[in-house]
Amino acid sequence: MQRRHFLQLCSAAALAATAGPGRAQSGDWPARPLRVVVPFPPGGTTDMVARLIGAELGKQLGQSVVVENKPGAGTVIGVDYVAKQPADGYTFVCVANSFTANKTLVKKLPYDTDKDLQPVALMGLSEHVLATHPSSGLKTLADLKQAALAKPDTLTYASFGNGTSAHLAGALLCQMMGVDMVHVPYKGQGPALTDLLGGQVSVMFGNWSEFRSHVESGKLVALGMATRQRSRFAPDVPTLAEQGVDLESNSWQGLLAPAGTPDAVVQRVNAEVNKALAAPGVVEVFAKSGVVSRAGSVAQFEQFVHSEIGKYGEIIRRANITTG
Repeated sequence: MQRRHFLQLCSAAALAATAGPGRAQSGDWPARPLRVVVPFPPGGTTDMVARLIGAELGKQLGQSVVVENKPGAGTVIGVDYVAKQPADGYTFVCVANSFTANKTLVKKLPYDTDKDLQPVALMGLSEHVLATHPSSGLKTLADLKQAALAKPDTLTYASFGNGTSAHLAGALLCQMMGVDMVHVPYKGQGPALTDLLGGQVSVMFGNWSEFRSHVESGKLVALGMATRQRSRFAPDVPTLAEQGVDLESNSWQGLLAPAGTPDAVVQRVNAEVNKALAAPGVVEVFAKSGVVSRAGSVAQFEQFVHSEIGKYGEIIRRANITTG
């Protein structure tokens, strides 16, 4: 009996050992602080959303959530870092549209988009507006099309950088209207918006939250919202769809974990994120910032990611966009 008991203990110990330090046990998770990597510089919308939701998660889970910025290479550096971390339920990455675009855009990713990372939760999105400087004389999408057809490769559209949602929205707009405009990439929305306000570029897709005050003051002209229905944040601005181009564009934020993270942890974080999105403080900041809450299940976020990969892949291939 003693020998049998001893063998049972050895067997249990062996099973525990095979689980390894990278496997969190749902019963005692979280036992230490969590870390969320943001593959963008501080100060942007993705950084804001990660810190806002992270702070709320910390309250709900009883553990601090540390947000760490690891920008570079169009988010590849930060995403790759997390993809190679232990799948123990303590490290996550907050990604945006570029994560799904990079699968087609970047020829040699250091990680496998489908196999190395696990979608956890979609958090929010910022609706895009297509805007121009008043000096352009453009008032509607029809005006833009007419001007672009009259002078091919003369009008310019700015973006946050190659492969960003603003870049791909501009490329798709050109495809859908049958016009040619020159893409001008910037290192972030801030510098691009500065040049748009200075009239140095013709048009730009950007987050309504950052463009709203400039449109309301008359420093910019909103040609249309890139939403299927009129935005509750900009009810007086017509959509592009209303003007004949059914184009939807936004900047979204979602959490991923290293592949192999225990499903119990993934489901728990998803539930806690959904709870955080309903917290009064989060609701208030989202409303002021023009961010739309996007609570949902893990399965819904997985489907969303696959859909975005397909959408951006098609745009990139049709426009022959490269990282160079």
